[in-house]
Amino acid sequence: MTEITNIINKQRDFFNSNTTKDIGFRKTQLKKLYAILKSNEQLLDEAIYADFRKSSFENYTTELSIIYHEIKLALKNLNNWTRTQRVGTDIANLPGKSYIIPEPLGNTLVIGAWNYPYQLSILPAVSAIAAGNTVIIKPSELAKNTSAAMCKIINENFAEEILQVVEGGIEETTLLLKEKFDKIFYTGSSEVGKIIMRAAADHLCPVVLELGGKSPVFILKDANIHLAAKRIVWAKFLNGGQTCVAPDYLLVEKGLKDKLVTAIKKEIQSQYGSNIKESEAFVRIINKRHFNRLLSLLDKSKIILGGNTDIDDLFISPTLMGDISFNDKVMQEEIFGPILPIIEFEDFDWAIKMVKERPKPLALYVFSNNTKRINKIHHEISFGSGAVNDAIMQLTNVNLPFGGVGYSGMGSYHGKYGFDTFSHYKSILKKTNLFEPSIKYAPFTSLKKKIISLMLE
Repeated sequence: MTEITNIINKQRDFFNSNTTKDIGFRKTQLKKLYAILKSNEQLLDEAIYADFRKSSFENYTTELSIIYHEIKLALKNLNNWTRTQRVGTDIANLPGKSYIIPEPLGNTLVIGAWNYPYQLSILPAVSAIAAGNTVIIKPSELAKNTSAAMCKIINENFAEEILQVVEGGIEETTLLLKEKFDKIFYTGSSEVGKIIMRAAADHLCPVVLELGGKSPVFILKDANIHLAAKRIVWAKFLNGGQTCVAPDYLLVEKGLKDKLVTAIKKEIQSQYGSNIKESEAFVRIINKRHFNRLLSLLDKSKIILGGNTDIDDLFISPTLMGDISFNDKVMQEEIFGPILPIIEFEDFDWAIKMVKERPKPLALYVFSNNTKRINKIHHEISFGSGAVNDAIMQLTNVNLPFGGVGYSGMGSYHGKYGFDTFSHYKSILKKTNLFEPSIKYAPFTSLKKKIISLMLE
């Protein structure tokens, strides 16, 4: 028996003891998780700086604060979320009562991503614990320091039958996927998402896939260009562009490009300074493999800003590329780095058509105040989530489900939606024993059929 199998068996036995179904138990685990994260913030800061050169400020705003908020939200609402829900009863089942009982699924696996290693590993685990499940977290091996930090603080403070971090690479992930889970939650690429689904199918295990895609930004002629530039620069170059919902490319209405590029240049200078390499706000590329992939997307003849690179420092400066068409190499895959292509359009319908012809994006953004045109985009294009006159910030609202559609993913989480993702809603009908109408029983008659048709239709 492998160590992984041993942990899973312990978690299965523990879940079957019904301990995790106790609301007080769940709250205790969430409070403990909050406390150990808070008390180990310096360790977590140092680890993420070692992996990305990400500052303590950005670690808090983009990773830890989101986890803290989610834990507090669950603690505040758990009694309500777990309450048995009364629903209406149809005429055929009267007199009777109908209700729905939220129950945990069982043993869950969370496979995190490297780009936001704490948030994308721990946030789904918070939802799983709140819903009453046991959890194994498999962080990405690419962010090795943050993976080790999570393993240390979680495994030293939680019993392995409740919550455990399993480190490793492809071999360990493959072993995990051979085991039977009651839910698998994966964040990462579409290609690996297919592998996860195939493995889960052997056990008929439901999966949530939080994937990626090329998220477009429409900038229409009535947009506030200076504010749009400010928000786009922040959203695109946050985390070195390594954000699944980052603006991937700009669709700019004819006549706006020069003004927009000027505004973007000004904002890059304002936010990162004249020496971007020395800015504490500019994160590095995760490794040389991803660095070289990004380098291959750069067409020097189309660079209108930036394009500076240093492989020893894993640094690529914020880069704008102009005169781009949908046939360019940079438009053939999700960029996931600090490169921003600009495509101009005259025909609004053509721009919508081009987006619709491609895989459904994880996010879509529109900068405009024209309600009619905004509604047309939202009505015609399928995408996971989005914003109007902003980017990325939709993720901060826990009242909005976060998830993809099609190649950008399936399933959603954040707030109550995360609790729902890791729960089964069990339907119950309770009937009276006082009497039983004979209408559904043989012998059948035309009168019975007539009466029952009135009840059922």
